[in-house]
Amino acid sequence: MLRWRNVDFLDRALTAGKSKTAGGEGRTVPLSETALESLQNWRRQFPEAEPDHFIFPSERYGLDGENGYLRGAQVRYNMRPEVPLGSWKVAWKNALETAKVQCRWHDLRHTFVSRMAESMASDATIMALSGHLSVKMKERYSHVQAEASRQAIATLDRPPVTVQ
Repeated sequence: MLRWRNVDFLDRALTAGKSKTAGGEGRTVPLSETALESLQNWRRQFPEAEPDHFIFPSERYGLDGENGYLRGAQVRYNMRPEVPLGSWKVAWKNALETAKVQCRWHDLRHTFVSRMAESMASDATIMALSGHLSVKMKERYSHVQAEASRQAIATLDRPPVTVQ
């Protein structure tokens, strides 16, 4: 679970802790401009946040009195920054509905690896950023390599370039 101490706003990086895999020892990942801005905006919503507080804290929402009953207005209450969000299931479902998209959480990892491969990032860079331990595991998530191979082979069908 991420805590505010895992985010370095000056160096624009996030340190992810150990993952559930045997080799997942944690790593520092650079933040894109969009990710950095999103975290900065999110952080502003928690003016009392301390380094040990969770980025996604436990909180409850309910209808805001008469206004909530009549208009569906909600209010946040019982926010506990020292306790992490209990389940992502409801939050993820609401985010998908709001964005009007369908995907699984793990699809984002596949997209990340594929986009990195499309950008011509090296295998070592992709593996370091995604936390993969082997080229075989990286290839499991990225179909770009197959397309790149097809394009490379297609060059053999073209007439050779003559140098004058």
